[in-house]
Amino acid sequence: MRAGWTTEAPAKDRRVRRSRAALMRAAVELVSERDSAAVSVSELAEAADVSRQVLYQQFGDRDSLLLEAALDLVRRELLEDPPGDERASLLALARHFAAHRRFYRALLTGTPAFAFTEALTGVFLPLNRRHLGHALGNRLGAREIEDLATFLTGGAGAVVNAWVVDGPDPLDADEFTDRLLRIRSVVTATITKEAGR
Repeated sequence: MRAGWTTEAPAKDRRVRRSRAALMRAAVELVSERDSAAVSVSELAEAADVSRQVLYQQFGDRDSLLLEAALDLVRRELLEDPPGDERASLLALARHFAAHRRFYRALLTGTPAFAFTEALTGVFLPLNRRHLGHALGNRLGAREIEDLATFLTGGAGAVVNAWVVDGPDPLDADEFTDRLLRIRSVVTATITKEAGR
């Protein structure tokens, strides 16, 4: 993950927090409305009722704003108060991406696609690493767990990305959750079997 992209909300003074929130909200709304990441800095600043200079000071450029807006959505809707069980967690994830499909599809098919995928991997990789460490820590070494977590995070991301970009309209979060559970069941059984050898 590049410097500047965070998974933690920045601690700033109230005025800066308000303008950052307004810019991120404007980014999500404009990109979703247009189904395209091709919105100008001027349009984003105007929609947030701030100057272009404020956008540049706080985010550096348009694509960094779009990435931070996406990470902010994930932080607030998926990471702040995650559900306890596996199905509820996966259903929350599917519902989140379905609800914000136009925004995420625009990012995944626009110029920020690689950076966006990299940033989301940076958010979910530590969660998968921790889960695998608890499940397989005594059977696999740290390097193998890291490699496996990276592999599974990237693969899961590719499945979610394909669903968001090319899935039927409207997206069916329940059906997709069932698909993810079936995949996870097979992968978990295979990993556990292989790690036990």
